[in-house]
Amino acid sequence: MNLFSTFDPSTGIMSINWISMMMPTLMIPIKYWNNMNKISLTMEKINMLMFNEIKSSMKTKGSSIMMLSLMMYIMLTNINGLLPYSFTSSSHLSFSLALALPMWLSSMIFGWMKKPKHMLIHLIPSGTPTVLMPFMVMIESISNLIRPGSLAVRLSANMIAGHLIMALLGSNSPYMMMMMMLLMMLMMFELAVSMIQAYVFMTLINLYSSEI
Repeated sequence: MNLFSTFDPSTGIMSINWISMMMPTLMIPIKYWNNMNKISLTMEKINMLMFNEIKSSMKTKGSSIMMLSLMMYIMLTNINGLLPYSFTSSSHLSFSLALALPMWLSSMIFGWMKKPKHMLIHLIPSGTPTVLMPFMVMIESISNLIRPGSLAVRLSANMIAGHLIMALLGSNSPYMMMMMMLLMMLMMFELAVSMIQAYVFMTLINLYSSEI
């Protein structure tokens, strides 16, 4: 043994001298190696912006994550329907109603079981004359019952309308080259509608749940 034997790579039977070069890479966090692209950065900025907005209006702890996930799922589904030869599932009531009905029904069941007095207060707005109270209860009850249907119809109708216009303009048109610019504008418009409808759906669900 000499003074420089500690630098010998063959020292020991199961030496990890050269393997030690990889140890620093294992200790570095995984985010150090992930270079986020523009799409990922944009999605992260949208998530943080919407998360702060939802969090300020939500009264139930933890619901902001669920609302944000719902909005992102609907938005990505709508955008996916704009791709050629793809199925637009958000244009069907079976899709939109399956999202709206459980969210509305769960909030109603929770409200009537936990806070029935608070739910009854919402049936009669403040300042309503005594004579009109029975009619206001009926009107508020009906408007409350049709909320999931209006949410589902709004989402499906908006997705159907734009797709029908684009299909009518682009199907066997003799002036296809002249309508190319119009179709591109409609495509950008439908992209904006896909994002706005996801935001509107999430916002209305958020407002309905915040009343409880």
